[in-house]
Amino acid sequence: MNYKSVFNILGRILIVEAGLMAVSAAVSLIYRESILSFLFAILIAAAAGAVLCVLPGKREQIYAREGFVIVALSWVTMSAVGALPFFLSGHIPSFIDAFFETVSGFTTTGSTILTNVEVMPYGLLFWRSFTHWVGGMGVLVFVLAIIPMIGTRSVHLMRAEVPGPTKGKLVPKMKSTAMILYGIYVILTAAEVIFLVAGGMPLFDALVHSFGSAGTGGFSIKNKSIEYYGSAYIETVIGVFVILFGINFNIYFLLLIKEFKSIFKNEELRLYLCIIAVSVIIITFDIMKIFGTVGSSLRYAFFQVASIITTTGYSSINFDLWPSLSRYILVLLMFAGACAGSTGGGLKTSRLIILFKSIRREIRKLLHPRSVNIIEMDDKVVDESIVGGTTVYFVAYMLVLLLSVFFVSFDGYDLETTTTAVISCISNIGPGLNLVGPAGNFSIFSPGSKVLLSLVMLIGRLEIYPVLMLFLPATWRRKM
Repeated sequence: MNYKSVFNILGRILIVEAGLMAVSAAVSLIYRESILSFLFAILIAAAAGAVLCVLPGKREQIYAREGFVIVALSWVTMSAVGALPFFLSGHIPSFIDAFFETVSGFTTTGSTILTNVEVMPYGLLFWRSFTHWVGGMGVLVFVLAIIPMIGTRSVHLMRAEVPGPTKGKLVPKMKSTAMILYGIYVILTAAEVIFLVAGGMPLFDALVHSFGSAGTGGFSIKNKSIEYYGSAYIETVIGVFVILFGINFNIYFLLLIKEFKSIFKNEELRLYLCIIAVSVIIITFDIMKIFGTVGSSLRYAFFQVASIITTTGYSSINFDLWPSLSRYILVLLMFAGACAGSTGGGLKTSRLIILFKSIRREIRKLLHPRSVNIIEMDDKVVDESIVGGTTVYFVAYMLVLLLSVFFVSFDGYDLETTTTAVISCISNIGPGLNLVGPAGNFSIFSPGSKVLLSLVMLIGRLEIYPVLMLFLPATWRRKM
């Protein structure tokens, strides 16, 4: 383990986080609020970062092992330090609760322990939603875009953090790839802010809800989430943009270089849009018995399907009161998630394609044992290591989910609440059903369950392996 390189990058990340908190402190100043909690947090982050950067030792190259460790430690460290403004201000008196809220922010989960978010100061509300925006594209991708990683192999950092069964570079240099990704990210975010303001939403509200949409996070500054605004226009804008942020960002790069043929051939994009369309149609007709008209039913169905499949978690209505069929479809969408290489969570559409094709291949082998069957996506052969890795990932995902449900169930809540709470956290969605539905929150759980659910959120966002590697003794040996 190249400890010097690991500590050096962690130090840089903490210094960057201090700068990010300074932006939120500036928001507090604009609204004439106290900035003491931010100042203390900024000083702690900057001081710790400076110490880590100047630790003695030889800085060496970063390889796969260091990449996984740096990614996992970065997210844990940023969450712990990012929780300080909430805790020091006294608005979230428990550090465990503040940590849970911050992990939920950076992992773009959107699950909250706050029972009345509207009493929070503007600066803290801004920081809370800003963590969505930073975490949406990835903490390390953000740092790669603004700070050169001298003496490292940045590709290992991006591969450990970017979601999906396969990772790659858009252009030869990793820093250039990170800058392109963030350029697209900023443009889409700015466009949503403009559309929301044009629809009558206040600028501050438009900013924080765009941060939540961009990161597909779902923190709202209103107790009723998007339902507070009661606007079909605002719901449509947010619904469209969360779908856009749930698309693989490589698609936007292909648009820039006018590779339209590759876009139309993309199986993941086609399936993603097809799942949305079919789900919206089924739910629309299923909830017509509640709303009476096709227009109203379509409005609510579209928004909730878009919000759930992209793992954003905004709500425009209490969907926990919908018929069983609609709620069941929403739970399935929680598992499915958005596209690989997007800001969304869940299993990812590309993995679903590979899993279904793997099942079909195994059935064909039973019928024709001597036949040679390969799996293709977008007219390209999928490497067997990716096929095997996808199967192992799915098994690991389900094992983590089942074990977490087992331990959280000791809190004594009903199965629907407990199960959907864990699904919500591992898929980085936000609301679940029943006590953790749109009208509830996660404050009901014990401190131990909140710590476990925080870990589950990190496991889901970082796709299991980086977090689990922290618990392996072999990871920390000087030489493998």
